[in-house]
Amino acid sequence: MDIRVKICGLTQPEHVAAAAAAGANYLGFVFFARSPRNLALARARDLALTVPAGIAKVGLVVDADDAFLDALTAEVPLDMLQLHGRETVARVAEVRARYGLPVMKAIGIAAEADLAAVAEYGRVADQILVDAKAPAGADLPGGNGRAFDWTLLSRRRWPCPWMLAGGLTPANVAEAIYLTGAKQVDVSSGVEVAPGQKDAGLIADFITRART
Repeated sequence: MDIRVKICGLTQPEHVAAAAAAGANYLGFVFFARSPRNLALARARDLALTVPAGIAKVGLVVDADDAFLDALTAEVPLDMLQLHGRETVARVAEVRARYGLPVMKAIGIAAEADLAAVAEYGRVADQILVDAKAPAGADLPGGNGRAFDWTLLSRRRWPCPWMLAGGLTPANVAEAIYLTGAKQVDVSSGVEVAPGQKDAGLIADFITRART
């Protein structure tokens, strides 16, 4: 199957190389202080420069202000910004216009009522990341290893391309794709052996299973 895969939260050059070698389409770098996957800008720049041409480099931020985004985009050669906080529709449009980069907006889903936001943000974002809604009081807006009811997405159509995230692992990604019809999937904690510590074997296995 022609499934596009994003490996997010990369922190080590060997795992960047492993994801690229396994055929990932997107590599995600996290810029959020409370995440175990958080990167300093200089470190992220070094990692981004090792990414082969043709693989999209995605910067994940959470409610970042212009000052931080100015510094990020000046330092790190990114191909896309992923907004993973409580950014408004207007803010998504503003970021997209200001930085001239495609923008992916993450939307947390727990129930059918949450799906309305996908259509709303889909009018201004280039892509939507459909993720599991973080539990109340969670330190992280994503990367919590939680799934949601995938049947909520069955046969849904939205204004822009979307990507499935939330609790995906090598063991369940094929089922998730089958139930949702997703053409793109995102994984972070599902290919880790400890928080923030990716595993090359799990990365390769995830990508293989997503496409078979």
